Amino acid sequence: MGRKRVYGMTLMLMCLCSVASGLSFGREPKTVLATLCFFRFWLGFGIGGDYPLSATIMSEYANKKTRGAFIAAVFAMQGFGILAGGIFAIIISAAFEASFKAPAYEVDALGSTVPQADYVWRIILMVGALPALLTYYWRMKMPETARYTALVAKNVQQATADMEKVMQVDIGTEQKEPALSADTAVKSSNEFGLFTKQFISRHGLHLLGTTSTWFLLDIAYYSQNLFQKDIFTAIGWIPAAKTMSAIEEVYKIARAQTLIALCSTVPGYWFTVFLIDRIGRFTIQLLGFSMMTIFMFALAIPYNHWTHPGNHIGFVVLYSLTFFFANFGPNATTFVVPAEIFPARLRSTCHGISAASGKLGAMVGAFGFLYLAQPQDKTKADAGYPAGIGVRNSLIVLGVVNLLGIFFTFLVPESKGRSLEEMSRENDDSSEAGAEVENHSSDNRTVPV
Repeated sequence: MGRKRVYGMTLMLMCLCSVASGLSFGREPKTVLATLCFFRFWLGFGIGGDYPLSATIMSEYANKKTRGAFIAAVFAMQGFGILAGGIFAIIISAAFEASFKAPAYEVDALGSTVPQADYVWRIILMVGALPALLTYYWRMKMPETARYTALVAKNVQQATADMEKVMQVDIGTEQKEPALSADTAVKSSNEFGLFTKQFISRHGLHLLGTTSTWFLLDIAYYSQNLFQKDIFTAIGWIPAAKTMSAIEEVYKIARAQTLIALCSTVPGYWFTVFLIDRIGRFTIQLLGFSMMTIFMFALAIPYNHWTHPGNHIGFVVLYSLTFFFANFGPNATTFVVPAEIFPARLRSTCHGISAASGKLGAMVGAFGFLYLAQPQDKTKADAGYPAGIGVRNSLIVLGVVNLLGIFFTFLVPESKGRSLEEMSRENDDSSEAGAEVENHSSDNRTVPV
């Protein structure tokens, strides 16, 4: 269907489902949760399309010298989104807390969640649609990428016209008529599908590398992200939930997560943007996984030390550094590399497969940590949960996961300073096809690349 067309569809799907998530219908908890899950599923469907398209479109527009920085910058804007979401949650929860006072949960379990608290989460979810909606006009004005039009849609004339529009130069559309008509076109050896021996022999290990590293990263990254509050509570940085009202808890968790984003997440993204085309994707990913492994073990092995009063700041600093090196590391590079190393026809598909593998890792990390982090003493575990291995041992498991990420990084090729066609070997195929056409051509016209 093309990059541009689906890009608009995914945006509208995300915006509609963000608003619908906040409207989640019904009064009963089961009804609200059922409709919330329904709309969040379709929101995820939209995001699942937006991820590979954003990376692919930028990779196909950028030049080889700055391509990594441009794709990383697209991903780095996520950091500002995280920051903006956290700040907005702080503002909304502070406003509601000031307007609707409530006792702590341990004082009055039912009264600690005032009826107006129902608006807090709804407003936060719905406002997320606004910045996305503002980009719709520019997405629709953006031309289709020339690589898709020329290499996939096989319309070289339209690709040339689009390139003239983007680059604001006159390439000479009338002189660039495609040399290969439907009758004379020779099928390139690059016309293989995803489920073919040729794809497996050329890109099988590459796809294994991008999927496995993204899978392993997200096990560690999302378990850390989703359970920051549990870790911060365990070390005493956030008060126990029972000592706060519902809205106060939102405020304090949002404040802690925003601080982490400001001090480590956002800087990590932009370090990648500035350095990725200088030191390369492979080096950054290897460095990131290595440092995450070191810091995770530094948190886990002396874990009892960090839980004592006075040592919390040291724990938060090390914990922040794991986020910094995730973002100045595999969290950025796993987004960049799949958009560079596969053929144009399969580029966004392979990126989508890699991203889906990452989200599978996020599910494993989220549910796994939820159960693993429970205390080993069953009497101290949360209601409804079996005994786990404790936070300390869970952090050791995450350290091992990061260590595995180091080994699988060696399956991913370095794409710094190399063109997309060079990485996917489409140039080789074009040369072979061009030579074959020239041998059979009566008018000796050249094939535009």
